[in-house]
Amino acid sequence: MGIKYVENPTTLGTKILNRRLELGLFQKDIAELFGVSEDTITNWENERSIPQVQYYPKLIEYLGYFPFEVDTKTLGGKIKKYRFENGLTQEILAQKLGVNESTVFHYERNFHTPQPQIIDKLNTLII
Repeated sequence: MGIKYVENPTTLGTKILNRRLELGLFQKDIAELFGVSEDTITNWENERSIPQVQYYPKLIEYLGYFPFEVDTKTLGGKIKKYRFENGLTQEILAQKLGVNESTVFHYERNFHTPQPQIIDKLNTLII
């Protein structure tokens, strides 16, 4: 039984699978592209695991679009999109901003508004 293309994929795994099938590639080809094991690709496609954020820039390039639901009308959404496009963990972005990781978590969920000096740093990164 062959693997089938998923109509209207809703999960990241099925989006990865569909793109691989569209391109006529094997899991080993995608594994080489991402620098991971073939088992990792299998796990991604079968929803046993999800890619770590460090793979998101390559994933966005591979899929040809931004596959994550992020509300970029909010500052929190813009921060999260920037982080995903650049493959940054909340911890690494926090270091760049000079805040702690939980602060970035709260920014992304619009629980807190950044201080003016942090807004200035974010503007240089995001805009």
